[in-house]
Order: sequence, then structure tokens, then C-alpha cells
Amino acid sequence: MAQTINPVMEPRISIITLGVADLERSYQFYHHGLGFPTSRKADQEIVFFQTAGTCLALYPLVNLATELGSERPLTRGSFSGITLAHNTKTKAQVDEILQLAEQHGGRIEKPAQDVFWGGYSGYFSDPDGYFWEVAYADFWQFNADGSLVIE
Repeated sequence: MAQTINPVMEPRISIITLGVADLERSYQFYHHGLGFPTSRKADQEIVFFQTAGTCLALYPLVNLATELGSERPLTRGSFSGITLAHNTKTKAQVDEILQLAEQHGGRIEKPAQDVFWGGYSGYFSDPDGYFWEVAYADFWQFNADGSLVIE
């Protein structure tokens, strides 16, 4: 029996917000370094980048903590257990994106290499320490909008 999905509750991730220490530095890294498109105005206290399917937002970490009403410390551990991913259509793009990240203030955490699941991937961290995997596999398929087909 097929499960009916309530359109109001359809699973989705609309925006991923990263709490950042320096909004301008992070904006420069993602927009000018990695080429993420944005319509940011200079006086905005949040930056939105439109990507295929999901929006990435940058917001000052202090403001984000205040908005949550949280008394949590603003320091983050060395690894939160969360990674973001950029899946590419070619193996060469993995190396290109890792190189761009490093040239613009990111840190290579794991150089690109062939991996156990049959693909090619590497990791970088952005200026605030968020981890990104950049990965390619010849068996992946992409939708017309560039998003990865998940079956």
C-alpha cells in the first residue's frame, strides 16, 4: 500500500543556516571564493545563496544563538557530526572545488582520493570550521536542475 504524503508536511530542507563568526569573511569565501550566487545587499545581517534545491544562509553565530534563546556556549567542537556535500558531475571538478576552497581561506581536511564506496572525494572546512565533502561517482545521475537523483 502506497503511503500518502500530506503536501503541507512533505519532507524537505529549504534552508541550511550556518552560524558564522565573521559574516563578511564568510560571504567573501562562499560568494567570491566558491562562486555561490546571491542577491545580498550590503546592509543585510544575513546572506542567502540559492543553490539547486536548497538555500544556504550565513548568519552571525551570536545572533543565531540569541534567536534560539540559548544559553549554550558559542564554541563548537572539532567535529559536530555534520557535513555538507557538493556532488560533482566530473572527477576533475572535485579537485577544482577543493583548490578553490583552499585558495579562498578554506582548509583541506582530507585530500581527494578514490574511496571505498566506489567514488572519488575529499573534504575541506570553511573559515568557521564547517566540513564539506566534495564527491564524484560515475554512477550518479543528476536532475535537470543539477540536483542529485536519490533513489
